Amino acid sequence: MSSDEGLDKGREIFIEEAQELLTELESALLELEENPADTELVGRVFRAMHTIKGSGAMFGYDDIAKFTHEVETTFDMVRNGEIPVTTNLINLTLMARDQIRTMIEASQGGPQVDEARSKEIISGFKLVMAKDSAEREVASSVTATDTSTTGQKEAPIGRTSIVTYRVRFRPAPELFATGTNPILLLNELREVGKATIIAQTEAIPALEDFDPETCLTYWDIVLTTDKGIDAIKDVFIFVEDLCEVKIETIDEGGVFDEDERHLKLGEILLSRGDVRLDDLKGVLGKQKRVGEILVELGITDESHVASALAEQKHIKEVKEQKQKTDTASIRVPSEKLDKLVDLVGELVTVQARLSQTVTDFSDGVLMSISEEVERLTWELRDNTMSIRMLPIGSTFSKFKRLLRDLSADLGKEVNLTTDGAETELDKTVIEKLNDPLVHIIRNSVDHGIEQPDVRVAAGKSRYGTVHLTAGHSGANVLIQIQDDGKGLDKDVLFAKAVEKGIIQPDAELSEKEIFSLIFAPGFSTAQKLTSVSGRGVGMDVVKRNIEALRGTVDIKSKLGVGTTITLKLPLTLAIIDGLLVKVADDFFVIPLSVVQECVELTKEDIARMHNRHISNVRGAIVPYIVVREHFLVDGPRPDVEQIVVTEVEDKRVGFVVDYVIGEHQTVIKTLGRIYRDVEGISGATILGDGTVALIMDIPKLVSVVEKIESSSYETALSA
Repeated sequence: MSSDEGLDKGREIFIEEAQELLTELESALLELEENPADTELVGRVFRAMHTIKGSGAMFGYDDIAKFTHEVETTFDMVRNGEIPVTTNLINLTLMARDQIRTMIEASQGGPQVDEARSKEIISGFKLVMAKDSAEREVASSVTATDTSTTGQKEAPIGRTSIVTYRVRFRPAPELFATGTNPILLLNELREVGKATIIAQTEAIPALEDFDPETCLTYWDIVLTTDKGIDAIKDVFIFVEDLCEVKIETIDEGGVFDEDERHLKLGEILLSRGDVRLDDLKGVLGKQKRVGEILVELGITDESHVASALAEQKHIKEVKEQKQKTDTASIRVPSEKLDKLVDLVGELVTVQARLSQTVTDFSDGVLMSISEEVERLTWELRDNTMSIRMLPIGSTFSKFKRLLRDLSADLGKEVNLTTDGAETELDKTVIEKLNDPLVHIIRNSVDHGIEQPDVRVAAGKSRYGTVHLTAGHSGANVLIQIQDDGKGLDKDVLFAKAVEKGIIQPDAELSEKEIFSLIFAPGFSTAQKLTSVSGRGVGMDVVKRNIEALRGTVDIKSKLGVGTTITLKLPLTLAIIDGLLVKVADDFFVIPLSVVQECVELTKEDIARMHNRHISNVRGAIVPYIVVREHFLVDGPRPDVEQIVVTEVEDKRVGFVVDYVIGEHQTVIKTLGRIYRDVEGISGATILGDGTVALIMDIPKLVSVVEKIESSSYETALSA
């Protein structure tokens, strides 16, 4: 590689790292504004600036290094207690952070940097550093006031220390009589953290004296976890009267600091109470290993020594893992990852073809090979998809800055709280989710949250709250945006929709349908045009973008209490588990995540319901859609059809097909431009024999059929 190529590669790495550091910087600054006395947050800001400056200078970004130097110097003074953290300093640093991002974008062909803006920001930092001690005392008192007035803001979540515990689990002999399996408890411990488990069996007698209904084994466990001691106690909560559980802390917080030595074998045995100090002193200094001597002299037995050795090994592994953490990951361009997912998708298709071919040959050896390839393909698929999964918290953190700026622009006081930031979602979904969430949060602050004096008059806290939550629900992720504002007024929404010509004045709409009016193009309840809203653009984009991700949007609101918007999104857009069905010679795939059950539909059942599209499923009336009729598939209907019962927005809806083939790994292929806007079809997949199967968009199909039936009903009334 030439020096120029090496430099270009280094610059690419710098830009990637700088983007991550700027995100970390923004998050740290917003937390620091709420907790100005937190020295750890000050250190995070300083380190981010220091790294950007050093790396920028190394790879030729001298303008970035020079600009960042002033900010770094200021926060070095903050670290030393020479300058207090004030709102002015936070504002300046956020502006500097945005300017650094602009500089990076300019180096990649983006808009040119406003040099006057850079000089203005630098002058602001120099003014902060030039304050005399009297001015700093005033600034310090202002900071304290700012902190007290914002006391209702959310405190940052504290970091949980990683702690290593020693657990001795000694069940009572009669434990088996209660139906308790201690192995299940040990497996549950493994889920709490990294566990090393050693069975102690010295109490088990010879086979002729052995009673299989008596528990004579106990266990030593070394457990490293960040969940705390209560999580360990909870494992044994239902058997605490039938066992002895002793929990000791080996290491707390530091995860075995560099200068801390490992405990020697004798020290571990001594601390456990397995040997006495006098016996230990008697064998120290001999040539043999301590463990061997202790066993030979009968002071302890091999199982206790093995347990202590296992603890030594566990501690060593934890320490080595800690040291490797910083180098255990590599950077891979997203294009390479996308290519890998595409190749895995092709492999899944070929594997399906292989399975189909082997079935036709009915060869046992080939069948065995095919099953092994299928297992490996599934494993590769799951691992590849997990690589693309990212915690949604990285997206949540961006909105703290958005909310801060919106609050300042609108003169409102709003806190952002989050929950479920660790929830993982496909990288592609997260990237496309940013814009919809921005629109929803802007609307929540502008239309939902009231002015502070209005909130106080209504008996609320002057601080409004926007709460973001994420969590898994089957094969989907639910994201909720909840505010405690004034809520949606159904009468106002209805009147505005009539005024805009979206609905007729005599239209009869449910509460849910009225709330859904805010997604209509051009709809806005803003009284005047502002920089935030009033143009009627936003929520219609939200609905369109979420539906493009095969997701749904749901709104619930109570006047005077607040509004909750729920986004339901698939975990991934690449490969899904589906149910393969057949209608005449055509194949369709229904996402397995919405399927509840399959039942038969006979001609007698149809006649019993007077040819109406409803069925009695174990006493419950379930409406259904005949796929053959909806997609205009030719051919006679079989005597016995199948109803695939699905759940759509808390409603059960059936889909009538000729045959249910079974589960199918579905590699999603996008449709061509001509078919892209076909309602009710979200994509296609290729089956093992090369046949194309269409993937049904169940929520969209239900919505389309409801509109058709509603239109037919209105036409019949007017006639």
